Amino acid sequence: MRRLVAAIVIAFLLWFVMFSQWTAPHLNFWWAMTFSACVLIALSRSKINELPSLWRGRGRLLSPLFEAIIIASLLYLLFWIGDKLSQELFTFARPQVDSIYQMKDGTPSWLIALLLLFIIGPAEELFWRGYVQRTLTQRWTANAGFVVTTLIYTAVHLPSMNFMLIMAAFTCGFCWGLLYRLFPQHFPAIVLSHALWDAAAFVWFPL
Repeated sequence: MRRLVAAIVIAFLLWFVMFSQWTAPHLNFWWAMTFSACVLIALSRSKINELPSLWRGRGRLLSPLFEAIIIASLLYLLFWIGDKLSQELFTFARPQVDSIYQMKDGTPSWLIALLLLFIIGPAEELFWRGYVQRTLTQRWTANAGFVVTTLIYTAVHLPSMNFMLIMAAFTCGFCWGLLYRLFPQHFPAIVLSHALWDAAAFVWFPL
């Protein structure tokens, strides 16, 4: 448990550096995020070794990939609806969303997509669900692991002071966490869906 707490503290520090107003302007966000993703993988390596590989356990890649496309598409639809509603309800919604997309400035879109697909997206899912939620579930209960992990995943985004980003983190953390809570055997699809959703929302089909 001490190792888990230390890993979460490190994640908080990394996210603070990436998103706080004091440090974020001095960084290239995507290289900082890639570095953080690599750290997350290193921190969760002991639990990752216990997980079924992305290519094994489900028989074929096609099955989890197909499931991942469905999950990512439904989550994207949820965000598309949420984006339209938030713009009607909050005057600050669009400027805050635009500020998130401004993080792409200075970095080629193709490079961002590759980083999201092959490093950042998988690393986040392996850490937050594969390590944090899995460990808390084993330590406490499945429901407690799901709830606490969702709250922590949301909390690490607080330094951004961006309401829309924080709510996006909560929504994603809740959806992926709930899927892992209900269908842990489909974890490969959940990992792939995170990678696909990231690339779709940030690069291929910006909201």
